[in-house]
Order: sequence, then structure tokens, then C-alpha cells
Amino acid sequence: MAGFRLTKPYTMPKEDIRAAAEDLADSLAREHGVRSYWDGDRVKIKGAGVDGVLSFHDDLIDVSVRLGLLTSMFEAPLRREIQRYLDEHIT
Repeated sequence: MAGFRLTKPYTMPKEDIRAAAEDLADSLAREHGVRSYWDGDRVKIKGAGVDGVLSFHDDLIDVSVRLGLLTSMFEAPLRREIQRYLDEHIT
């Protein structure tokens, strides 16, 4: 199973991080048809061939994504999209 992990330190208040995580999950749902749900300070993302977790703790955002065989060809664009979002919305 292919996949990737991205991390980014943050200094924003936890409420702002949670709002940014919700916005990212909503964007991924619209553009890629995945579903998301919260489990404490983690948002879990599931879809056809996609399984991911975004968590924030110890001043670090951690995004882990696993991709199935067919969706693995979208690894690079998905990684770029998530990295761009983190770079633009997380401080």
C-alpha cells in the first residue's frame, strides 16, 4: 500500500488549527469524494482507496495518508495539494 506522511509545526491557537483541519477535510470531500469524521483531536478521512488521519498535538500537525493500488497513481498530486494547504493556512 502506497502512502505518505506530512508534518508541519504550528503556533496558531488550537481552535484555529481545528477549523483549518475541518476546511481541509471539507475540501478533500468536495474534490475527491472522501468522508471525514472527528475522533478527539484527529480527523479521519476515508474514501475509495484512501485512508488518512490528520492530527495535531505537541505544536505539530501530522497528516498520514495510505493509498490503495489504484489510487496510488494520485499520490503526488494529493501530496502537493495537502502540502500547499498546510503552507497557506497553518502558521
